[in-house]
Amino acid sequence: MAELYCNSMNRRVFIKTGVGALAGLIAVGTGSSFGSGKGPKEATRWALLADTHIPEDVSDNYRGFYPYQNLQKVIAQIISDPPDGIAIAGDLARLEGKLGDYDNVKKLLKPVAEKTPVLMALGNHDNRDNFLKAFNKIPGQRQPVGGKHVVVVNKPPVRLIVLDSLFYVNKAPGLLGRAQRRWLENYLRKCDDTPTILCFHHSLGDGDGDLLDVPRLFDLIKSIRKVKAILYGHSHEYGYSEFEGIHLINLPATGYNFSDNEPLGWVEARLTAKGGDFTLRVVAGNKARDGSIKKLAWRI
Repeated sequence: MAELYCNSMNRRVFIKTGVGALAGLIAVGTGSSFGSGKGPKEATRWALLADTHIPEDVSDNYRGFYPYQNLQKVIAQIISDPPDGIAIAGDLARLEGKLGDYDNVKKLLKPVAEKTPVLMALGNHDNRDNFLKAFNKIPGQRQPVGGKHVVVVNKPPVRLIVLDSLFYVNKAPGLLGRAQRRWLENYLRKCDDTPTILCFHHSLGDGDGDLLDVPRLFDLIKSIRKVKAILYGHSHEYGYSEFEGIHLINLPATGYNFSDNEPLGWVEARLTAKGGDFTLRVVAGNKARDGSIKKLAWRI
């Protein structure tokens, strides 16, 4: 069943969970854009979202949640104090990445996109061809990885690398693939020591619906100390864990949850060269942790 997340609660995971249950980048709009990243800055603010699942039919709902309305609420919160950038970690569209889905995504994001860059990763419910018909302006530095959208964004004092884990449309598993992993290793070995955060859609367990090459990714990054964190979605859960000191941040879904215990909303992140403060902003679902802050220190 397409709505169900495969093995979300019972899977073994390759990661060490430091805290329990508590993953192509495209721009929209013609507002501000990312520059060269030069010049000192103490901190940068980001709005982090995942799993918006915007439908062509605005009345479409799941488990009593209306993704279109939820994103409207999130955008209203963000636009009141625009951050330096917005990143959405995939599953922009409802299920199959229809052109009508992306038309509504673009419509909803337009007000905030006029004030700050909006960056989007592709998830398993996205369709790359349809997405590119709707969005074609890419901030940051686009990288030459065949069949994938890989972009490096320098926003001092951190660097964001958005990877592409889309494998099949409307099927759960994700895959970075050999070419993308090779590019990532080469780039990380050569770039400077700016604290680096990876962002993509798929979750990091060993279930059939997770990122299928997560062990190879972990082997690649564990000894590269400049990699500080990974942002991802896909599970429709909110939580933090660690692998070899790398923070694994499972962003909450915006569109709908699979469990009544989970919040729906976004995370406001203040990032520095030494760590970050991550504040949960809830618009629906379980609101018990609304406003809670998770403070993370980067590994040295």
